[in-house]
Amino acid sequence: MPSMMVLATTAVPPHLKGALSRWTIEVAPGIFVGTISTRVREQLWEITKQTVADGAAVLVHPAPNEQGFTVLTAGTRRRRPEDFDGLTLMRFTAPPADTAATPDSHESEWPVEF
Repeated sequence: MPSMMVLATTAVPPHLKGALSRWTIEVAPGIFVGTISTRVREQLWEITKQTVADGAAVLVHPAPNEQGFTVLTAGTRRRRPEDFDGLTLMRFTAPPADTAATPDSHESEWPVEF
């Protein structure tokens, strides 16, 4: 039975967006929404995982759980879904160590004198 899904993408190759637009509509840049079968959804997700490259993707679709939906992620993301006693919450991970604060960043030593 067809069900609604939302697939959000960031910095993915144009050919992936083209493939997704065959089955869904792009309601905003990188946000694809559609009512499709489970089989088609799973195939689109496999294609997305394989071609996401340096980008990122998040798929949300109905599921028979407390929240009524499942969250799947692919690519490099700072937010990761994590199960807490049957409830899916998003965990924020620390930024990579190679992105240390630069002099131009807004991070500074305290106290700041003016």
